[in-house]
Amino acid sequence: MAIGSVAAFWAVSILLVLVPGADWAYAIAAGLRDRTFLPAVGGLLVGYLALTAVVAAGVAALVARSPMLLTALTTVGAVYLVWLGITTVVRPSAPQAAVDQDAGSWGRRTAKGVGISGLNPKALLLFLALLPQFAAHNAAWPFAAQIALLGLVHTANCAAVYTGVSTAARTVLRTRPAVAHAVTRCSGIAMIVIGALLVAERLLA
Repeated sequence: MAIGSVAAFWAVSILLVLVPGADWAYAIAAGLRDRTFLPAVGGLLVGYLALTAVVAAGVAALVARSPMLLTALTTVGAVYLVWLGITTVVRPSAPQAAVDQDAGSWGRRTAKGVGISGLNPKALLLFLALLPQFAAHNAAWPFAAQIALLGLVHTANCAAVYTGVSTAARTVLRTRPAVAHAVTRCSGIAMIVIGALLVAERLLA
């Protein structure tokens, strides 16, 4: 696989990851609220690894032949994004002192992270529509292996950015409760707007 293709995808990927969205909102909330943000960020990364496996298995080609399937997937993700935004606005995360979490909390936070990234419309469109464009069918590497490599590049970008976001929320916003509430509410509103626009776009298409 050409290094140039990997570098070009890395540049596109990092720009997309740097755009605040549902993942950012969850990473910020984890940094503010939880004893450790590792379960939340880890869940987000697992979601992207799952999307990588699904696309590498050939689902992207199937979706490309069925616009209705892509519409359904995007709509589900958009509705989930709206619901997540509403809950974020209604119950914004407040800075808290580190407290012991119950045994099941790690699993719940990880599972929520998987759902957020796995059903994120932006991620679905990236993996199903954009990612295969950087892989070549006539390359020395198998097509699935190229998809897997590109997916790992995107996941690595996510790991770096979301760890930084969670750390910044913990160190900067925890001492400013009012600012933390405002940032969280703005993230929730952004998710609602993005999700609503995606639903409207699919319904009017």
